Amino acid sequence: MRPKVSNPAEFGKVAVLMGGWSSEREVSLSSGRAVHAALLARGVDAVAVDVDRDKVLRLGQDGYARAFIVMHGTGGEDGTVQAALELQGLAYTGSGVLASALAMDKLRTKVLWKAAGLPTPDWQLLRGNDDALHAGETLGYPYFVKPVAEGSSVGIAKVKFATSAVSAYRRAAGEHQMLQRAVIAERCIEGGEYTCAILDGAALPTIRIEPDGEFYDYHAKYVSERTRYVCPSGLPAELEARIQGICLQAFDLLGAHGWGRVDFLLDAQQQPWLLEANLVPGMTSHSLVPMAAAAVGMDFGALCWAILETTLPQAVSDAGGDAP
Repeated sequence: MRPKVSNPAEFGKVAVLMGGWSSEREVSLSSGRAVHAALLARGVDAVAVDVDRDKVLRLGQDGYARAFIVMHGTGGEDGTVQAALELQGLAYTGSGVLASALAMDKLRTKVLWKAAGLPTPDWQLLRGNDDALHAGETLGYPYFVKPVAEGSSVGIAKVKFATSAVSAYRRAAGEHQMLQRAVIAERCIEGGEYTCAILDGAALPTIRIEPDGEFYDYHAKYVSERTRYVCPSGLPAELEARIQGICLQAFDLLGAHGWGRVDFLLDAQQQPWLLEANLVPGMTSHSLVPMAAAAVGMDFGALCWAILETTLPQAVSDAGGDAP
């Protein structure tokens, strides 16, 4: 069992890492401010750090004992910051370097899940315009185009006709960037959109997402006031438990730990289809993980505290090994 903390001084000085240099910077700043305020309210010596490449390398010498990572996307969610913290010997929230890098890469996440027999929609790596045009022949229309290593639905598009395939691919690849992004096409699964939050080895109640629009894109997530979230999702108890088990298995296969979220679709036959794992999810009072935590009676402050507790080592069992 992991020890529970009653005195906030046990955490030491905590850096709440936010911002960074990814396309999700503004979302990360909102998450970071919310986490910082919640930890301060509970007496934690927490400091908000708007991260740049120099600051993250000085955290150890600046006296921090541990870090609460709320940097979304490139830099903060892909193993980069995790590696910098490892080199300084600092404890941090969330998964390690390998799991973070894997989960950020949708292509390799799907390869791993499929190899393990977990359900994930068929896909095709797009290397250029011709691949985008032929994807509809392989996957059928409509299909989705998405960057391999972006979050918050950045660059995602639903391709309904061949005439829009190339433009969707170019947007996903970032046609105006010096270094273009890797892109996949993914089979469209008609059904409900869901997510399963995970906290310290346990699955929280699933959430059903009813997006404002055809799918859960950036506008539906961050702009629209008409997207609806239903938590608990209302799935039958047996189905809920089965899906939670699949999501935990998907999370564990990546080597993930601490906390995170697994997104999935549920088709008309009640078959779940795994989409991706998010290992540094949004953490505002309106985000999905806090919503799932609230469904089991855990308010935002208690959730932040519980996530911070995962930076503490597991207690050693009487048998001499780590407790499960």
